[in-house]
Amino acid sequence: MPPDPAGLNGNAVDMSNSPDVHKLRVLTVNTHKGFTAFNRRFILPELREAVRSTGADLVFLQEVLGSHDGHASRHHDWPVTSHYEFLADSMWSDFAYGRNAVYPDGHHGNALLSKYPILSHRNLDISITGPERRGLLHCVLQVPGHDEVHAICVHLSLLESHRQLQLDLLCKLLDSLPSHAPVIIAGDFNDWQLRGNATLARCDYLHEAFERHHGLLAKTYPARFPMLRLDRVYLRNASSHSPQILGSRPWTHLSDHLPLAVEVHL
Repeated sequence: MPPDPAGLNGNAVDMSNSPDVHKLRVLTVNTHKGFTAFNRRFILPELREAVRSTGADLVFLQEVLGSHDGHASRHHDWPVTSHYEFLADSMWSDFAYGRNAVYPDGHHGNALLSKYPILSHRNLDISITGPERRGLLHCVLQVPGHDEVHAICVHLSLLESHRQLQLDLLCKLLDSLPSHAPVIIAGDFNDWQLRGNATLARCDYLHEAFERHHGLLAKTYPARFPMLRLDRVYLRNASSHSPQILGSRPWTHLSDHLPLAVEVHL
């Protein structure tokens, strides 16, 4: 899993005099490439304002565009930067991008926005076969008071057989990380058949925030009438608090998925 050079602007900084951080506000959202459901309207500027309003420390993004020449020529408010840079703006000092799908007009993938330095990142290609391109974006964060904090942004396949193989790869990634380090895993698991937890159960000390607090995974899709439990926040060596589905306006009109917000205690 070599480092992916695209989209990393973080560097280690001297945080020895910074107070220890024991809480992180986490948000995960499938951006649907900056469009409303069914691609009816480009709403990335509105999405940026909504994301900023949460005050999240870490933002996990799926289906975020790195570039798209065709859309850029058709929409007057299309940003001159990548979508993840536009969303980061001046609020998140660091960001990392993992390019998954590449096509003639551009590319999209997963991204992480962070208020804390991103020391390193790598994008693991977990595509199986066929046109679907999927990835795990793994970032190592410099959070005061902790040797390292790991963040993994996930977007899995629509096919059950592919998802099971991808979950196996996620477990192998977890097995390779320091056993004591806090790990935050968030994103779009596309696990509409609800078989993913059984696979992830073999990962030691891993829990899903909404399932732990409410007994059920969160319904997030489709955004206006959520029925499927596709989006998740899993934690290891950390505890979850106040998990929320952001299910009211403007969120219901900003993507085809509802975002999830969780307070993570380290």
